[in-house]
Amino acid sequence: MQYNTERFGYNSRLQEFMVGELVFDLRSLYVYLSRLKDRRKARGVRYPLVDALTLMTLAKLGGEDGPRGMAEWLQERAEELVDLLKLSRASMPHPVTISRILGQAVDAEEFEQVLAAYFDQAAQASQTVLVAIDGKVLRGTIDSTNPQGLHLLAAYLPEEGLVLMQVQVETKTNEITTAPQVVAGLDLRNKVLIGDALHTQRALSIQIVTAGGDYLWTVKANQPDTLATIAHLFEPEPVSPGFAPTPTDFKQVTTVNKGHGRIECRTLTSSSMLKDYLTWPYVEQVFKLDRRFLNLKTGQVMQETCYGLTSLTAAEADPARLLALLRGYWGIENGLHYRRDVTFKEDHCRLKIGHAARTMATLNNLVLGLIRRQGYTNAPQARRHYNAHPFEAVKLIFQKP
Repeated sequence: MQYNTERFGYNSRLQEFMVGELVFDLRSLYVYLSRLKDRRKARGVRYPLVDALTLMTLAKLGGEDGPRGMAEWLQERAEELVDLLKLSRASMPHPVTISRILGQAVDAEEFEQVLAAYFDQAAQASQTVLVAIDGKVLRGTIDSTNPQGLHLLAAYLPEEGLVLMQVQVETKTNEITTAPQVVAGLDLRNKVLIGDALHTQRALSIQIVTAGGDYLWTVKANQPDTLATIAHLFEPEPVSPGFAPTPTDFKQVTTVNKGHGRIECRTLTSSSMLKDYLTWPYVEQVFKLDRRFLNLKTGQVMQETCYGLTSLTAAEADPARLLALLRGYWGIENGLHYRRDVTFKEDHCRLKIGHAARTMATLNNLVLGLIRRQGYTNAPQARRHYNAHPFEAVKLIFQKP
């Protein structure tokens, strides 16, 4: 890769570049963005692709969600950003320019692969073992010509807040057929992959374990025989007078939490008794999870029971760890999808040029990952900080993750 050494001072001994007062090395986000191929014709290009994406990321960090708001945010800080980034142009991109770059200049799949490689640095250094997969439809892309909208399937580290990979679910397929593509691109060694009941599939379970990982699935009506077998194991056994019940290896844990106006009691019971009975590949344990909710305002009580299975042995995961992993799965809803919908207003986005909507979703993943890497758990608070301190936002892009 070639760098403009006239624009950036290069220190070969330290493998670092100088940009004004900034120092960045070969692991920085800017360097990874520089790897992207610009799909535009060279004639008429006013903003190099890496600079344009850097500016968009800064505007996103500063609290703007759509092309118009991003363009206005950049224009208000044009003089400061030109000086910080040593840009060749004093003007900032127009909203239409931003939309065209997102929809036509960047290859969406290449963009996701480059960001996956960038965040993989952090993932490899992390001790996190849980990987959650889940899909999301961008409601803003639903129209008469595309009634299903753009559907994306992501692999996410709930504890780190990082999207490891994101793949588009094609119109004539579904998440079941797309999930193997996502799994194939992940390093699953010493990882536990979890998804909703839709992903509870035999072939995917084999793929995960043979790749060095483990799975943790909930089982519902899409696997009726397996569900019935597991449920039957945990049913109370009728015992005739004078006879003892059949010995079991059941282990159990109960937790109680209070929050959001309710008390939730969870009881998980696990067993290895079906290990050699179920036909499910690599299964080691099955479990039953009972959840009881008490609404403190109305007094209403709700109960639900679900069942599941895992390739984790009883020695690797007791009931307490299984329950913790299951609760961790909801991090993809609260930490990723909810924030993209509410904080970044993703479902209100109406980008129509090329694949701009998909690229914007990837940009949202990037910004959320950058924020979480700095220890923020409140995305709006982080964006207010970077809006007030653009130089701090610039450092996130030019320094190592």
